[in-house]
Amino acid sequence: MALEMRLECERCHAPTARESEAYICTFECTFCADCSEEMHHVCPNCGGELVRRPRPPRKDSET
Repeated sequence: MALEMRLECERCHAPTARESEAYICTFECTFCADCSEEMHHVCPNCGGELVRRPRPPRKDSET
């Protein structure tokens, strides 16, 4: 099952493009790096840990 790559921070609505640094919890709540830091890496929705979202694999044309 693939992650849902949400395209904006749930707190400040800043863009979180697929290639950008973003943080998610186990429920895939998504936050930008600044908001995650301000919230001490704790999801305000579920109380879970916010960890860096993995980046998608690069396509052959991007190498």
